[in-house]
Amino acid sequence: MKALKKLYGRDVHISRLTLLMLAWLIFMAATKFGKFFTSVSLQTMLSQFPEFGLMALGVMLCMVTGGIDLSVVGVANFTSISMGILLKRMAAPDGAISPASIALVFALGMGLGALCGAFNGILVSRVGIPPILATLGTSQLFTGIGIVLTEGKAVSKLPALYAEVVAGKIGWLPVQSAIFIAMALFVGWLLARTTYGPRIYLLGTSARAAKFSGLNNDRLLVETYLLSGVCAALGGLVMLANYTSARADYGAVYTLQCVLIVVLGGVSPNGGKGKLSGVVLAIVFLQLLTSGLNRFREVNPFLIPLIWGGVLVLVMVWDYFTARGTRA
Repeated sequence: MKALKKLYGRDVHISRLTLLMLAWLIFMAATKFGKFFTSVSLQTMLSQFPEFGLMALGVMLCMVTGGIDLSVVGVANFTSISMGILLKRMAAPDGAISPASIALVFALGMGLGALCGAFNGILVSRVGIPPILATLGTSQLFTGIGIVLTEGKAVSKLPALYAEVVAGKIGWLPVQSAIFIAMALFVGWLLARTTYGPRIYLLGTSARAAKFSGLNNDRLLVETYLLSGVCAALGGLVMLANYTSARADYGAVYTLQCVLIVVLGGVSPNGGKGKLSGVVLAIVFLQLLTSGLNRFREVNPFLIPLIWGGVLVLVMVWDYFTARGTRA
């Protein structure tokens, strides 16, 4: 009992997630073992979570600075629509396209996401709009541009090679997961091995202290939101491959999921606190929970957003009383 208490005390958020995940896996083993614990089921989960997982990485970085990015879904859909249109124009009449063209589309998509993110950063840092309002507004802006580009329709009939490459496999591992792992490692390297990590944590803890320490807060915010835009764009490119189409209203629930993941992973909404490991663990847990719920026919899919909202409120209340107990 003492060992368990000591383990829980090391990192409350990671320990809590680990316990919740173990409890859920035990429940699924007892109820749906034959349908949940299969190789096909695991590969499906590995190909699904990178969509919102990549967006959650960007939301995490912004929340560490004391802000938030609610435009990730808008950026993702804007990117997928733009690159979907570009793919169709680059393809030959028979639908053929070269791997070099796919690589170019990925590069341009990440560039577009960077521009969208930098625009968010300028609104937050230079114009002084609160992050929640700035990114909520740009989310509608990017979604509106996507609707104008598509006239409200889906961009479909994409070159088959794009889905074969991005939604394919490297050995047993889905390519989508490889993209997520690469981006997570890059973010982890930035936070742990460069000065970027300490700077955004200091900014999130106290913007005034960061300024007096000689940091360029405006530039740091633009860099952070730019990186969030790149993460969102990658999520959009993965969605484009998974759905083999693009539309302005895809992934509407991902905004709430991303916020839930980041808070559940231990990132403080007030900024200055949080670990990448906690966010990654929360992403995995949420995917396990979603896939498990889908195994129960009696669970109405329309109830899932309600469950996410309830879990988010529960986690924030739990964190409040945990922090209150620690202070006491």
